Amino acid sequence: MDSTTVYCIPTPPAPSIPPPSTDSYDNHRYQYTPLVIDNGSTTLRWGFATSSNPASGPNIIAKYKDRKSNRPLLLFGDAVEVEGGAKAQGRTPWEGDVLLNFDALENALDYAFINLGIDTNTVNHPVLMTERSCSPLHSRALTSELMFEQYCVPSLTYCVDGVMSFYYNNLPPTNSPFTSDGIVISFNTASTSVIPILHGRGLMSHAKRIPWGASQSSEYLLKLIQLKYANFPTRVTSSQANWMLRNFCEVSEDYTALIRTFKDPNALRASEKIIQFPFTVPVTDERTEEELARASEKRKEQGRKLQELAAKTRMEKLAQKEIDYQYLLDIKESRGDLGKRDWQNKLLAEGFDDETTLDETLKKLDNDLKRARKKEAALGGDDAQEEEPPSFPLADVPDDQLDEEGLKEKKKQKLLRAGFEARARARKEKEREKEERQREEKREEEEREADPGAWARKMKQEQETLMARIKGRQRRRAALSDRKSAAAQARMKSIANLASDERVPKKKRKGVGEDTFGADDADWAIYRKINTAAASSDEEEDLSQLSLVEQKLLQYDPSFTNQHTYAHLNSQRSALLTAFRPIYEEGDVEGHSRIHLNTERWRVCETWFSPGIAGVDSAGIGEVIHNILSRFDNEQKGRLVNNIMITGTPSRIPGILSRLHRTLRPILPPEMPIGIRSAEDPSNDGWRGMAKFSLTDEFANVGVTKAEYEEYGGERIKRWWGGNWNGSYSSNFDGNVDMA
Repeated sequence: MDSTTVYCIPTPPAPSIPPPSTDSYDNHRYQYTPLVIDNGSTTLRWGFATSSNPASGPNIIAKYKDRKSNRPLLLFGDAVEVEGGAKAQGRTPWEGDVLLNFDALENALDYAFINLGIDTNTVNHPVLMTERSCSPLHSRALTSELMFEQYCVPSLTYCVDGVMSFYYNNLPPTNSPFTSDGIVISFNTASTSVIPILHGRGLMSHAKRIPWGASQSSEYLLKLIQLKYANFPTRVTSSQANWMLRNFCEVSEDYTALIRTFKDPNALRASEKIIQFPFTVPVTDERTEEELARASEKRKEQGRKLQELAAKTRMEKLAQKEIDYQYLLDIKESRGDLGKRDWQNKLLAEGFDDETTLDETLKKLDNDLKRARKKEAALGGDDAQEEEPPSFPLADVPDDQLDEEGLKEKKKQKLLRAGFEARARARKEKEREKEERQREEKREEEEREADPGAWARKMKQEQETLMARIKGRQRRRAALSDRKSAAAQARMKSIANLASDERVPKKKRKGVGEDTFGADDADWAIYRKINTAAASSDEEEDLSQLSLVEQKLLQYDPSFTNQHTYAHLNSQRSALLTAFRPIYEEGDVEGHSRIHLNTERWRVCETWFSPGIAGVDSAGIGEVIHNILSRFDNEQKGRLVNNIMITGTPSRIPGILSRLHRTLRPILPPEMPIGIRSAEDPSNDGWRGMAKFSLTDEFANVGVTKAEYEEYGGERIKRWWGGNWNGSYSSNFDGNVDMA
């Protein structure tokens, strides 16, 4: 893994406001130079038709109030990134692939015209503007209203960016009509369009649009990363996912065959790209050895003081419990000296409702004392064994023979004697357990020395039995999570039986609806069976016993290694899963901040050809092209497939051309040639094609003038070969005006 190249997430550059255009507007004043506007979902490109390259910026606006000057600001493009508070208020003219936010469009156009230096009250230039293929008519009508009413442009023409990119890459000779044939595949932000072109006319009636684009692909990649790295320490943003899509994702010629090769962990590991995200190295303690030794000694001293304080507190509690227990025993023994009424009054005075409550309290105190003595003996160690028996001369002296000071001393001696006796009993119990353990160890040692092989087989068999028991509980818990499993159904049956309480006859029930659960010890076995969330003492004992067995095998059996332990076997992952998502050691901050892209690199791009992978009910590019070609005869089909061009920024992803060729070859006659190429500049060729066309004589005949807008309204359109409304491919453009 160390030899693999690691790519770092780039740090976004400091945002800056782009400078205004350096071209003087005086060169275009009164010249009616066409304005070319490529209104993209992600990027807005604008400029005069005579410019070689467009000005561009992110197609986003934000209304922001400056805190210093307390003035409202209207920001566009990169300027939105300058103000951190403005990013959350950013809006684009587009909602997916539909133009809806016309306020944002107006603000974006204001910025474009100001950037071009236009200082007149109206925009006295004919405008050529893009629109999406298959756009709704009302979007065009509202855009026309904005351009004619707000900016008073003399004429407005709409075109499809993919067709204009095809036009730029198939430019006809000067003063010649555009008559090229082919298919243009336009990869956009929120969709992908496939448009056939015959005799230089885009056949929009045969065009198809797939609801999948670059934004959906980057979001899909982001979801795959979030699913794969659910606990990733750094937030992965959409812009970072888009960067990974553009730099590391590819289109495979045969996706299914490629995925099959990844069954080999080495092939999967060789295909991965490692992306390093920013991380913070934890600060290490740089103190000297002497300082560390002093700090360690100080901690030990504090620990000893805490232990002494805890031991004193435990002794005080133990002594108090001994006194309380002895006091209650004295009350119990005084039962014979009192009458029934006096005995009941005494119980009430001591806070007991009846003698049963007194017995329960005594039993609870006795159990608490046994546990406390055992714990104290375990913590006391060997020092407790060297304790000399003290004397308690006043402990058994009657109270009537002592004065007030003697009674206080007697109470103190009784406390000390109770503690001493408790430690003595715990010591004896500990010694008995120690002797039993030593006898067991000696017997096991003799058995091991007599036949090491048989001993090892016996211990391994015990290990397997314990592991099988633990795994059985885990499988049962997993089965109970599935309500249709047999274990879950048996659990529900047990719950139903407990609810009906069929074990106790109705005549023995004290009242209707009385809860009799717990009357039988078998109830608690059923409870443990149905309550899988409760901790199991049996499982804790099995884990403890398993750890002890494995320690013995590691110590005395050379063939038993750490790889055979339950902890290693339980955490072991398959080689394929490890290659899919490598696991870094605990504390490796740099490794835990890495993302390994392998199958995702091809899976995301495959969605253009199989959108169903991402849950989109749509045909892929290959199926769409096949559907379009089926509408043409072989002669027309040959002219189309001989000049297939892809355009749009996502078309830069490697492997698209070869995949398209592999997809089309089986559905076409063997003798029919296929020509597939990419646009020279997929991002800007659409604008350049519009600029070239706007300088031709034909441009003056395809736009809607302001007079026609005022006469017929915003729904007025003209059919021409580069727009959405162009009629059938067999008709020749005559410049006539048609109503939609």
